[in-house]
Amino acid sequence: MELRDIEIFLTLAEELHFGRTAARLHVSVARVSQAIKKQERGIGAELFLRDSRNVQLTPAGAQLRMDLAPIYRGLQKSLERARLAAQGKTDVLRIGMIPGNAYDLRHYWETFRTRHPQWGLRIRHAPFYEPFAGLRRGDMDILVAWLPVLEPDLVTGPSLFTDTRLLAVGLDHELAGRSSAVLEMLGDYPHAAVPDLPAYWSDAYTPPHTPKGRNIVRGPRVETTDDIFGLITAGEAVIPFPAHVRRFWARPDVSWLPIPDMHSLTYGLVWRGETETDLIRAFAAVVRDLGGFRQDAPEV
Repeated sequence: MELRDIEIFLTLAEELHFGRTAARLHVSVARVSQAIKKQERGIGAELFLRDSRNVQLTPAGAQLRMDLAPIYRGLQKSLERARLAAQGKTDVLRIGMIPGNAYDLRHYWETFRTRHPQWGLRIRHAPFYEPFAGLRRGDMDILVAWLPVLEPDLVTGPSLFTDTRLLAVGLDHELAGRSSAVLEMLGDYPHAAVPDLPAYWSDAYTPPHTPKGRNIVRGPRVETTDDIFGLITAGEAVIPFPAHVRRFWARPDVSWLPIPDMHSLTYGLVWRGETETDLIRAFAAVVRDLGGFRQDAPEV
């Protein structure tokens, strides 16, 4: 069994969803399916029971996961230590980004690298569904997420930036010709629903009610950014975004409307309290020393 196939198996065993597994590993759903079928042929037994709604581990799959997971984690750590040694580094800080503007934060990355040349720094995209799972699995050391994060096992560190809001609508949508939107309009149209988000965290992104008390309805379910833009361009939903999304996910089929009366989003550092390290404390110190900033609203 190849290392990549082991990674696919273990990720699917955790996600129990082919689409989420593919998105997390940046491969196609077909690649995930092929890898699992190949493993099942080699073992001579089904590893997953799947139908149109559910994916579940079989007893053979559960046993394989139990046996493979610690071996795979150990191998990953060994390879990582070898790579670090080859670079003259003693450790690496892994940061997951829910926002898509890592380029805007380069002064933090550069300052950390200058202050701590003995450590590496790895920055990766983090999904917004099951937002804290990567921290809890140990896939990352710090998560950059919108605030507040009120999880008992997680620590909130300093804020990085605050961003204004834009409403994304399809070019054929009745709002597309407007120069701006107001928060009250969000009660007139369906929005996307992300399954299994903490309610307080979802409400911090989009409030449950308009200023006049009307419900802001969560409609179709989404799990990826592509899902969201698919709904927008099909006219099935309108979605408020932080303003930086317009620069980093430029779309010719989307109209962007400033929402001046909608609260801005503040993004900050989050990490597991029980795994706090010198690297985490050092990066938090960099952010505190440099201070947070406010994104300029883009022209639309």
